[in-house]
Amino acid sequence: MASIITATVASGLTQSADNSGVLQLASGTGNLVTVPSVTGTAMVSGNMPAFRVGKTDSAQSIPTSTFTKLTFNSETFDTNNNFASSTFTPTVAGYYQFNANALFNTITSGQVVIIAIYKNGAAYTRGSGGYLNNTSGDIELTASALIQANGSTDYFDVYVFQNSGGNRDIFNSEVLTSFSGCLVRNA
Repeated sequence: MASIITATVASGLTQSADNSGVLQLASGTGNLVTVPSVTGTAMVSGNMPAFRVGKTDSAQSIPTSTFTKLTFNSETFDTNNNFASSTFTPTVAGYYQFNANALFNTITSGQVVIIAIYKNGAAYTRGSGGYLNNTSGDIELTASALIQANGSTDYFDVYVFQNSGGNRDIFNSEVLTSFSGCLVRNA
């Protein structure tokens, strides 16, 4: 046996029998929270934004020696509609896990390639790529970080850099070039 506890304006808190086996909290307007059966601390998810976007439109040409914002045109999911114009702007304050990856086309040994997650227009963390021991080839870059967001004005982007002396392309594949993030914990 379990209970449903309901809060209403007319009668305050009321309790009713329920045979689901779990504790449920309900509002008078029909909102329902189910408290999981655990020992210790229970995580109850609510408004926990998450997104994943990729690049599928065309390869993006990256000029030499310039940090360039990556553009993303394909949303796999965006649970709180916080992603637009290749930028994630969370509206829930908290700590977010971000992940970014990109694949550079035809990089030569000894050239510098960087991927960075930006917060509010400035680099927050830089990622790394694999070691290129051939004379030239493709190289994948990855970056990840746990970053605090205020839920009102903070925004996040992905930038890349290369110093080949000419333009180099970022592949247009959702698998090879993507940006994702999710709220891990409210502030």
